[in-house]
Amino acid sequence: MAEEFPMTGGDGPNSYAKNSISQRLAADGAKGMLVASIFENLDIQTLPSRPTTASSTIFRIADLGCSTGPNTFIQVKNIIDAVSQKYHQSAVELPELQVYFSDLVSNDFNYLFATLPRDRQYFAAGVPGSFHGRLFPKASLNFVYSAYALHWLSKLPQVLRDANSPAFNKGRILYGNAPYEVGQAYSAQYAKDIECFFHARGQELAPGGLMVLLIPGRPHGTLPAQGSLAPFFAPLEFTLADMVNEGLLSEDKFDSFNLPFYCPSVEELRTLIDENGCFDILKLEIQAAQTPAYPSVQQCRAGMESILKKHFGDEIIELLFDRYSKNKNIAGSASLVADDGLAVGFFVLVKRKYL
Repeated sequence: MAEEFPMTGGDGPNSYAKNSISQRLAADGAKGMLVASIFENLDIQTLPSRPTTASSTIFRIADLGCSTGPNTFIQVKNIIDAVSQKYHQSAVELPELQVYFSDLVSNDFNYLFATLPRDRQYFAAGVPGSFHGRLFPKASLNFVYSAYALHWLSKLPQVLRDANSPAFNKGRILYGNAPYEVGQAYSAQYAKDIECFFHARGQELAPGGLMVLLIPGRPHGTLPAQGSLAPFFAPLEFTLADMVNEGLLSEDKFDSFNLPFYCPSVEELRTLIDENGCFDILKLEIQAAQTPAYPSVQQCRAGMESILKKHFGDEIIELLFDRYSKNKNIAGSASLVADDGLAVGFFVLVKRKYL
């Protein structure tokens, strides 16, 4: 069973809705590629232009890993604008639009739907569940989108917590600069998860349907330890390590804590998609680089609080983030640089093969 670590819900100061600007900016940077990909590759001739049946006049879109907005609403509007332009150019009447917002069962769907745009031009529905498995009926979707969610693993490899294993990840919370075996354990779990993801989408997307994925990855030809999200979470790792050194946290507890993220290489991702056999890869490109900053206290809490609470307990959270806020890098709003071994962003466009 997949482990669930939802983003912090609601609209409070530590909520994902209030602290997901970096994800929004990265997705905005891919808007041009998203719109062009739909306009150039959506084959509406395969979609019914006349209401032969009730279901044939609906264009169905799914956002997988939608979280709580508002980012998902912005990207859905971009997708619908591009689809509408394509239909208009082809002089074909736009079908009714159905958008499925999908995330983990524990996602804050109440807040998501309370903030739905009032002027939306689509019917909205929530689909709870892990995208590592089936979520929709066969051939029922025309377009699938997922932004900065596919780096989450369904679960952590158990060997990371085994003190007798060469993959024991002692003193680290991710695989950056870790021994080779640690990176391989992460890579093997990612391969299993992506196999499940593409197998499910291969059944759910209609022939000719498109899927756009924005995925953190790593530069070509690098090993896992050389390019990951680890630098982003160095302040969190340092804070936890300091708490261990001062006797505020168990060393065993710290050594058994790992973040369930993985960044594939271009060749790794391409191979995994090709092995599925259901999709043609139309684009697999690196997005324009940004100059990121270390996550603020609020940003870290928005994404990490649920996983930290589950592992360490509620009682350390306020102390942990109080100390995190005093980290000199965070306090100075320091930016990361290109040679920090950071992940890069991939824009992936695939098309469901015709049967």
